[in-house]
Parts: sequence; C-alpha cells; structure tokens
Amino acid sequence: MQNFRDYYEILGVPTEASSDEIKKVFRRLARQYHPDMNPGDKTAEEKFKDIGEAYEVLSDPNKRSQYDQFSKFLKKKSFTKKAPKASTFRTNERNGTGRTSTQEADFSQFGDFNSFVEQLLQRPPARATATTSDRAGTRVNSSDAYRPGTTKTYTTVNPRPNRKDVEARLTLPLEKAYVGGRERIRLEDGRSLEIDMPGGMVTGQRVRLKGQGIEGGNLYLRITVAPHPFFKLEGSDVFCQVPVTPSEAVLGGPVEVPTLDGRVKMNVPSGVRSGQRLRLASKGYPDANGNRGDQLVEIQIVAPRDPSPQVRELYEKLRQLENFNPRQDLGV
Repeated sequence: MQNFRDYYEILGVPTEASSDEIKKVFRRLARQYHPDMNPGDKTAEEKFKDIGEAYEVLSDPNKRSQYDQFSKFLKKKSFTKKAPKASTFRTNERNGTGRTSTQEADFSQFGDFNSFVEQLLQRPPARATATTSDRAGTRVNSSDAYRPGTTKTYTTVNPRPNRKDVEARLTLPLEKAYVGGRERIRLEDGRSLEIDMPGGMVTGQRVRLKGQGIEGGNLYLRITVAPHPFFKLEGSDVFCQVPVTPSEAVLGGPVEVPTLDGRVKMNVPSGVRSGQRLRLASKGYPDANGNRGDQLVEIQIVAPRDPSPQVRELYEKLRQLENFNPRQDLGV
C-alpha cells in the first residue's frame, strides 16, 4: 500500500498509548517543530504537518479505531500469500426519512493510503470518480451502464463534522489588555487569526471565538495579563509609587503622575509623608460592569544622591534654620 504513514511512529508513542499521553507528546512536538520556532525550515514545516495529521487521527477514538483496523488489513495484505478477507468498517448515513442507517465498506476499495486518510479525515477527494466492481473483481467506471450481476461499491461521508472546542493561551501587556483592539495570534495548529479583543481584560478571563475551533467548534482564549514594571492591579484599583523631592514634600503642589490614560497632574499636599497614599478617582481599571476603580499613588520621598555645591549650601542653611525633629517621639 503506497504512502502508508505510521502515525504512532511519527508521534513516537506506543500503539497502546492513552489519549493523555498522545496529547502530551503532540503538544511538545508541535512546539518543537512550529513554523514560528523554525523560520524557513521546510523539513520542520513538513514534520509539523505530519504531526498534526497524526494527532488528528489518534486523538479521536473513532478515527483511531478505523486507522488501527486499516493498519492490520495492510499487514495481512502484505505478508500473506492468500488474499485476505476484506476488512470492513461502518459508516453512518442519514437517509431521506431523517433516520441514520449504517452500511459497511471494505478497506480493499482504497487504492492507496492517501485515499483512506482523505475519507477518514473527511477531506474532499482530488477527483470525484466513483467506481463499480463486478464479481470477478474488475473495477469499471460508474458512468458505464449498470449490468445485472454487478455490485456497486461506494462510500459515504458523515455530513456532520466532528466539532471540537479547543483552548489556547494568550499573554497581553497591561496597556493592551486595558484598551483591547485588534490582535493577531498564531495557534499550535499553524493557523493565524486576527481578532477584536474587548477592553478591560484580566488574568484568567476566557474569550470565546465562535466557529474557530476544530471542524466548526469554538476556540477559547485564556487571558494572562503580564506584570507591569510601574502599575499593579489591586482588584479594580491601580497601584503605583511616585517619587517626590524633599522640597515637593514640604511645600506641596502639583506633580505629574502616569496613568493608564496618560499623564495627569496630581496635587500633593504640603507636609506629605513617605508611604502615604493619595487617590486619583476613576483612574483605575474597569470591572465586569464597566465601572472604573481608582488609582492609588504611594508617595516616596527621595533625597538627591549627589547634590551640587549650591544645593548643598542651601540644605546647610535649611538645617540651621529648621526646628523640626522627626525623632523626638520615638518612644524609647
């Protein structure tokens, strides 16, 4: 039988491997040979396609059972001198009454392995040529007139595909998760999709893409919001730390603070303490109802490390003038 491919050998699993074992191996191989990981490598690209085809068959119990039966039929045909009895499998067909009937088709009808795979995976054939076989085993075109004493051999395809929901993970920067918008993603099966993401997404959220799974099933994206170097989410509030100079802390006044919507002016009260939190109302993250939390700004008073001679002189004068002693109430 031409073009036979041992799917168990392609995945590197034994024939008695469980579904979980096959899934685990497939994910590892798919990452290893993914086109994004091997740009321009045609060998890896072909390997990726073979892995996907093998998994599509072995991950489905019905397809795997038919494949195993067909493999046994090939071995009998190859290693026995006497012609083996045709092995059969059942296919479902919906008749005119709306009921489902079953009929048997024998493996000997497939001219090569690719023909079997095309039917098993419900792919459209390259040429739609139906044939009939007479009792002597001669194959003739179905366009010939039907003669008494001949038997038509044909196959049917289940009109309903095996729909399957799949899940993928998507990690987004905080700014992108906040505003949403168009995003291009690449899936493990090699597909590239451009989707419209909603705004205000959070870690653990699932986004459903209808019809983007296997055979018309749904694709679920599980969202992870990457940690941000400046902002931190606390529920629907956004937390950040903003440094101020000693003079800004003493005198107070407006300082510029970054927010998810851009920079804004925040009024710092005079005499603010290091670690004190100030609140910017409605500058936080949107919740499930679209209501926004607040932005919490923690003040950090930072002294200059290497002041200029002029600044140092002013600090010396300030020390001589000030009568404030922050250590007088230590309690020890």
